[in-house]
Amino acid sequence: MATEAPVRSREARANVRQMVAIGAIASVLGIALGLLIDWFPVQASGEAKHIDTLWDVLIIASVPVFVLVQTIVLYSVWKFRMRPGEELIDGPPIHGNTRLEVWWTAIPAVLLVGLCSYAYVVLHDIEKAAADATMNVRVVGEQFTWTFYYPGESGGKELVSNQLYLPVGTEVKFTVQSKDVIHDFFVPAFREKIDAVPGIDTTYSVETTRVGNYPVVCAELCGLGHSTMRQTAHVLAKDDFESWLSEQRSKAAG
Repeated sequence: MATEAPVRSREARANVRQMVAIGAIASVLGIALGLLIDWFPVQASGEAKHIDTLWDVLIIASVPVFVLVQTIVLYSVWKFRMRPGEELIDGPPIHGNTRLEVWWTAIPAVLLVGLCSYAYVVLHDIEKAAADATMNVRVVGEQFTWTFYYPGESGGKELVSNQLYLPVGTEVKFTVQSKDVIHDFFVPAFREKIDAVPGIDTTYSVETTRVGNYPVVCAELCGLGHSTMRQTAHVLAKDDFESWLSEQRSKAAG
């Protein structure tokens, strides 16, 4: 009997080492896979890079936690499973490990505070860029379409378009409105979205960085035609955008 305790202690340490080794390998593989997967469409705004980096940081932080929990759960299911004939036997009484409880409370708390602080910094930097916007576009949502309004010359009548046209390399401020129910203005390539709320103006800005055509979608369930509430954001070279804008102004004047 005297030798059973040291033997069990050595077995427990060996089991812990095995779990740590399995968890470490699985964490490395999970992080590598998470970073290799293209989760999002192409980046078309300056803000997209910061948001994608935040996503990568969240993967690096969360995968080891997930792997640790699953490793312990699976090991416990295997090691402490009920054997035949033990159906009516209670488990042995144990006392909690205060030090372990402190650690598994403190470490997740520190991790969460760090991640939330980093996310706040990213959000703050993105929102601060709105002050540098050199172009304004009013976006109006209704079941089931988007309409885009551009300022007229010298404060005149706004130009109206059912497609979104933007110049590349420009900080654009969107003022988002709704005529009926709650919608959500979202260009996945820009990585930002915001609700269109009846009676309220909501705003956000993006810096366009890549010429191309990108889907505009509604990210808030708004009725039977929600899935069809799609347009296209056309990011053009500045000369091409000025040509389009001049053409629209001529049409409006004529």
